[in-house]
Amino acid sequence: MPDIRQAKILILATDGFEESELTVPQAKLAEAGATVSVAAPQSRESKGTIRGWDKTDWGKEVAVDIDLDRVDPAAYDALVLPGGQINPDKLRLEPKALEVIKSFLTSGKVVAAICHAPWLLIEAGAAKGRDLTSFASIRTDVINAGGRWHDKEVVTDQGIVTSRSPEDLDAFCAKIVEEIQEGSHGSRQFAA
Repeated sequence: MPDIRQAKILILATDGFEESELTVPQAKLAEAGATVSVAAPQSRESKGTIRGWDKTDWGKEVAVDIDLDRVDPAAYDALVLPGGQINPDKLRLEPKALEVIKSFLTSGKVVAAICHAPWLLIEAGAAKGRDLTSFASIRTDVINAGGRWHDKEVVTDQGIVTSRSPEDLDAFCAKIVEEIQEGSHGSRQFAA
């Protein structure tokens, strides 16, 4: 997949996502020419949207393009996992979300997680032996899962892109584009 304009990118989130960590990648990746779709589990509050969290209170609603139960990972080239505290905590309790994340991981496709979203990488067994970053408050979680935590705006390990917070969004989005244009990162090994 050398051309971002041919890429199909899935953003997986639910109510409580950090607003900018979904809307900024959604906009920047679409501006780069990718087709971007938002998927969410049916356990969300509203049928057609998910509600963001904007720093200290509920934020905007974002349209859901596809129900999580209908997602076919083979139809996409990359997966973006927004953070916030609420969103990844809810998603790691959704078996289908973990199944989709694991499918992207094992296929060698780009998986990008920001802020608290590396919790989902941990839950999927993908942190062990990897270079990662995250929001500082889950640093110990990453380390306890066997990851090598770095205090950098963006860290990449075999096409797995991680960033710390909304302040890192420019670097995060640029690295997603770069990794997609590099193509498949081969089959990744991870703990089941």
